[in-house]
Amino acid sequence: MSPLVAVFPPFVCRVALRYFRSIPACDVRLGRITALVGPNGAGKSNFVDALRFVRDSLRHTLEFAMQDRGGIDAVRFKSSGHPTHFGIRLDLDFPDGHSGWYAFQIAAQKNGGFVVQKEQCRVRTPEGGVAHFQAEGGKLKSASCDVLAVVEPDRLFLTTISAISDFRPLYDGLTNMGLYNLNPARIRQLQDPDPGQVLEGDGRNLASVLRELGRSDPQAKERIDAYLRTIVPDVESAEYAKIGPKVTLEFRQDVGQTHPWRFSAQSMSDGTLRALGVLAAAFQGRVNGHRRVNLIGIEEPEVALHPGAAEALAEALLAASVGVQVLLTTHSPDLLEHKGFQPDQILAVVNRKGRTSIAPIDEASREALRKGLYSVGELLRIGQLEPDEAQLFEEGGAQLDLFDTRPV
Repeated sequence: MSPLVAVFPPFVCRVALRYFRSIPACDVRLGRITALVGPNGAGKSNFVDALRFVRDSLRHTLEFAMQDRGGIDAVRFKSSGHPTHFGIRLDLDFPDGHSGWYAFQIAAQKNGGFVVQKEQCRVRTPEGGVAHFQAEGGKLKSASCDVLAVVEPDRLFLTTISAISDFRPLYDGLTNMGLYNLNPARIRQLQDPDPGQVLEGDGRNLASVLRELGRSDPQAKERIDAYLRTIVPDVESAEYAKIGPKVTLEFRQDVGQTHPWRFSAQSMSDGTLRALGVLAAAFQGRVNGHRRVNLIGIEEPEVALHPGAAEALAEALLAASVGVQVLLTTHSPDLLEHKGFQPDQILAVVNRKGRTSIAPIDEASREALRKGLYSVGELLRIGQLEPDEAQLFEEGGAQLDLFDTRPV
């Protein structure tokens, strides 16, 4: 299957974090496809959750995002110094020509409360202008346009200012990130009817997404079925089916008869359901030629799959990355054996004494890969995929400025 031609850069090109969950500090670049690689418990999911936290805080409220994770004490990093704040910065490029960055810092207060200490963004428009705002402690310090709205100290101001057209692409891009920890049990259940335009994080509306793809982008639906046939032999396709007021998935499977037999989702393995969810996430969301989702993050796509299927799954994710930015977490050497994964697409993740470190792989590993001494998967098997120490921060990353105002 020939991939689509890439026509835009990575949506999120940089992620900088301070005191977020197990991550005291990190500052990394993301490409068209980036694999966060490390053992269980290293903190890979916490990195992805930083993006999810931004999305949830803007799509709903900061209070919702905080409580969904157990409150601010569960979100901010804990150490002997007891930091009372955490911060996130994302640098962005948009398919329509906008670019810029968005950052905020949240501080804890007594009795589980919190306040937005600082929030700032700068967006360069396709015409070359710069839209910006800065809010601190519940007050708007500066803005590139007249804003009459009140700044709430416990809410992100971007939600309000997104009504102004220069900031709308930023808001839409961040609230439409697709971040997935697919749940076969939810996929297997009868599902409520849904517009099916964007796949939910656990896959609960997968049947409706496949139906919508069949209508609006049949080429994408056929790509999903083709990769599914490669990953799960004898399964020919997955289809939408209606059962009373609910909907579900129906699989066509070759059992050696003249016509394929049909099986319900309840009859399919966790691996098959997860593989279908990964493929739908990767190829979803193109409406009238435009993609609704610019970035997808998938946690451990290889779970419950036979190791022999890992290469086909990697092939699908690499093909998808020419049309959407792909971020994945994995500890599967089999997935990384695919020749398409390059050293600069890997971020090594380790956890030492409760502190997560994230950085590109070290020079020794890169040299081994350049010389063909090992593959990425082989280095992972022998425990030699280590982050570059020169690109790590001391705890708290005092030298990391989330609000660096260099030109965008």
